[in-house]
Amino acid sequence: MLQVLRQLLLPFSLVYGLIVFIRNKFYDWGWFKSYSFNLPIISVGNLEVGGSGKTPMVEYLIKLLKNDHKLATLSRGYGRKTKGFLWVKPNDDASNTGDEPLQMAQKFKNIGVAVCENRVAGIKKIRQTHNLILMDDAYQHRAVKPGLSLLLFNYHQINKPRFLLPAGNYRETFSGRKRAQVLIASKCPQNLSAEERQSIKNILAPYPHQKLFFSALAYASSLNNVFTAEKLPKELITDDWHVLLLTGIAKPEPLYQNLLSYTPNIAHHRYADHHQFSDKNIRKLVEAFDAIASDKKIIITTEKDAVRLKTDKFAELRALPVYQWPIEVVFLFNEGEAFNHLIKEYAEIN
Repeated sequence: MLQVLRQLLLPFSLVYGLIVFIRNKFYDWGWFKSYSFNLPIISVGNLEVGGSGKTPMVEYLIKLLKNDHKLATLSRGYGRKTKGFLWVKPNDDASNTGDEPLQMAQKFKNIGVAVCENRVAGIKKIRQTHNLILMDDAYQHRAVKPGLSLLLFNYHQINKPRFLLPAGNYRETFSGRKRAQVLIASKCPQNLSAEERQSIKNILAPYPHQKLFFSALAYASSLNNVFTAEKLPKELITDDWHVLLLTGIAKPEPLYQNLLSYTPNIAHHRYADHHQFSDKNIRKLVEAFDAIASDKKIIITTEKDAVRLKTDKFAELRALPVYQWPIEVVFLFNEGEAFNHLIKEYAEIN
């Protein structure tokens, strides 16, 4: 059925692709204005819609750079109800800021986190008080010419067909990767073989001006209670535990597979990326939790989803064991030092 639907949508993808091609050419030829700024700007993006690990990569960069620079992040704040430029505060509501910016504001208290659908206007505002900007999900935002572009490719999608929207998930053609200076194969298994590494390199075919890195996601040793400071060591989750997994992210499969290595008793309450949880969604979750007879039961979610649960309208969740499982980026094949050097050198020279 899905294959038939893709075929029906292919004519629309051709129209979409033509529009994107013309738009990019207008920027390449200078017919559309692309702004450069006299401060280091690092863009993190992808060619597909969601699920490549952009937010963990931005958090990696924050940890790497925050002690040496007055740093701010900038994104559009996907799904927010507000408009225009906004500094995001830790106690804001996700519906007004977007979930990912709020997640960063809550995790990193000493950086600036801003949202603005007009990235040029946002940068002009941020540069008054900060000297380095990380732009999240901005690869297709050609109005800004960043000094360094990181382009992520989800390991699990690299070998799949590259259909453009709406028949597929690609925002622009694969050739668009040429604008980036750094390519990253993200979400790789930590035991990625040298043979598969070479196969991925052949597929991504980096240009001479590009560096290619391989990264994975590592799950923290402890889960954090969403509403308190309590931590739960992951070793305590054994095969007799029952897990209710709540996700509203693009690709939750890696988290689900990770949980399967601890217990087979998983009930997945899955919603679309950036889903704004409703009273009905939470009531269904609570009823499912109450229906589990065992005392060994827990609700697990992602950090991104957790920020949308921290609201008074979901107060009933505060009495339940609701935990988020932090993740972080790790580089494979001992490439972390080289990646860090590349990023730091760019930030310092510029």
